[in-house]
Amino acid sequence: MIADETIVLYRPVGRQELDLIRESGFMKFPPRLPEQPIFYPVLNEEYAVKIARDWNAKFNNPPEGYVTQFRVRSDFISKYDVQTVGAAILYQRR
Repeated sequence: MIADETIVLYRPVGRQELDLIRESGFMKFPPRLPEQPIFYPVLNEEYAVKIARDWNAKFNNPPEGYVTQFRVRSDFISKYDVQTVGAAILYQRR
């Protein structure tokens, strides 16, 4: 599969979720945690970093937030609408 057939998405996570992702061999995301019932990846690394820093890190002791990066087939992701949450940060295709 060539890069044009996929899109890069980012998912901010905390330590607990990152550990579960690592346990899967970095092959899947775990079921949602009670405090984060919605799974939503983001299109912009800058916004993902902001969420990891300003949100995920708040709820970890010590404060830690991470950003995962993954690719999804363009034909699959095209079935979903892009939702703008908070301030708009321009998406840059890679």
